[in-house]
Amino acid sequence: MKPFTSLTSSCVVLPAANVDTDQIIPARFLKTVERRGLGAHLFADWRVDEQGQPRSDFPLNSPSAVGAEILVAGHNFGCGSSREHAPWALLDFGFRAVISTGFADIFRNNALKTGLLPVALSAAAHGGLLDQLAASPRARVAIDLESQTATLPDGTSHGFKVDPFARHCLLNGVDELGFLLKEDAAIATYESAHPARVSTR
Repeated sequence: MKPFTSLTSSCVVLPAANVDTDQIIPARFLKTVERRGLGAHLFADWRVDEQGQPRSDFPLNSPSAVGAEILVAGHNFGCGSSREHAPWALLDFGFRAVISTGFADIFRNNALKTGLLPVALSAAAHGGLLDQLAASPRARVAIDLESQTATLPDGTSHGFKVDPFARHCLLNGVDELGFLLKEDAAIATYESAHPARVSTR
C-alpha cells in the first residue's frame, strides 16, 4: 500500500448526497478480486451513455478533472452495500482522498484499509470549498495526514479526524496484515514466553 503523508491536488466535485456503492462501482463489475482495471468502471452508469460514450456533463469527464486526485463528494458518501471494490475503483481511477461532510461507516473503514483517505469536514468548511471550486475549478487543496488538516484554496485550514491505528497504517503504507507481519518478532517473543496451555480434561 502506498504511504499517505500529504497531498496537494486539484479536485473533482460530485456534490450529490447519499451516493451509494452500487453507483460508485455497479454490481456487474464485481466479478473480479483484482484491484486493477476497476477505475475504468467507476461511476459507469453516470459516466457513459447506453452506447458507451462519455457523458459530457458528468464531472469526471470534464477537462478540469484530468489529474485530480481528490474527489469532493456530498454527504453520506459510500452508503449502501459493503464492497471493497468501491474504494478500489476510486484508487484505480487516480483518487487518493475523498472530501465530504460524512461517510457511511463501512465505506470509510474499507477506504482506510485500502489506502484511500476519507476526509470529513464541517458543513461550513465543505460549503466554502464548493464555492471556491465553483469559482476556480482547477484550484488545489492540500491535505496533511500528519497534522490532520485540509487547507482550502483560500488558505484556510480545517481539521479532520482519522482513527489512530488507520492513520498509522496510512502514514507507513501498510495494511492490517502488513502491520501484523512487521510485529512477527514481537509476537514470537510473546509466544515463547507464554507456552500453550494443554488441558488435561
